[in-house]
Amino acid sequence: MLDHSWQKSSYCGQGESCLYVSAPAPAKTIHLTESGDPRGAILGASPGAFSALLSAVKGRGPHGA
Repeated sequence: MLDHSWQKSSYCGQGESCLYVSAPAPAKTIHLTESGDPRGAILGASPGAFSALLSAVKGRGPHGA
């Protein structure tokens, strides 16, 4: 099992299901997991794909324009 240092999303409030991100240096893969099961399902993305995801979520991506 991978050992990650997880950072909690700044948009997470108390009592909510939260997104956690781990990016070991040098970051070749960004890891994402959900607070309900942080050692369970883990999604991996390249730094470029993660950046595109953030842009789309923030409404600045090709589909959020």
